[in-house]
Amino acid sequence: MSVDQGLFVPLLLGIVEGVTEFLPISSTGHLLLAEHFLGFQSPGRVFEVLIQLGAILAIVVVYFERLLTIAKDAIARKPGALRFILGVVLASLPAAIVGVLAHDFIKTVIYESPITICVSLIVGGIILLYVDQLKLTPKYTDIYSYPPLLCFYIGLFQMLALVPGVSRSGATIVGSLLLGTDKRSAAEFSFFIAMPLMAGAFLYDLYKSRDMITSELGAAVIIGFAAAFITAFFVVRYLLDFISRNGFAIFAYWRIFIGAIGLWGVLLFG
Repeated sequence: MSVDQGLFVPLLLGIVEGVTEFLPISSTGHLLLAEHFLGFQSPGRVFEVLIQLGAILAIVVVYFERLLTIAKDAIARKPGALRFILGVVLASLPAAIVGVLAHDFIKTVIYESPITICVSLIVGGIILLYVDQLKLTPKYTDIYSYPPLLCFYIGLFQMLALVPGVSRSGATIVGSLLLGTDKRSAAEFSFFIAMPLMAGAFLYDLYKSRDMITSELGAAVIIGFAAAFITAFFVVRYLLDFISRNGFAIFAYWRIFIGAIGLWGVLLFG
């Protein structure tokens, strides 16, 4: 099947994108596995690229007031705001550079390997569960107090998420916790560094796939975009409070479950 298989599948995939994008469970891994088993295909992964904008806009809407405050403080040359912006840039650079250099290999080789995705989900879930249960004493509980060097180190962890199934937020959260942050601020910082990285990836992928965008994709993209925006909005809005109360164990178990089911399905049905 392909993008002309009706609107239910694009709607379902948009919900998957929105629900999973900011959870430490790998939105790319879930989306690619769902497409594999649903038989959904879009040329050059254009559909996935375009609906991701819905999730990006959702986090911008939720954090709009804070983003505006940061911008005003930066214009006023307040040190805290400038340091925070520098930290976000430093955390985003490693994955951005490697993502551009390895773009074609990632999209044409790794993205086409469901087994790699499933194994990454399982291994990542085990690591997340282990780190979540460690008795760590956080040194940093406020994202605005993160030192620039700490942000850069977190960015190095984020590079691991270029492998589908690892999870961008999962890699940054695990790295943040091991480097001395608390769970809530680790998750929140992953939101902020997602904005420039996802926006940059969206624009770059859009440019690379510009010749593959056709009017036939229109309805599917609109449905997927809307679903991704609405679901991502609610996830971002309520996720931090959930993590503060419950930690990351539930997401770790979910990763292991989905990875195991996916691996079983791939090995059994191909």
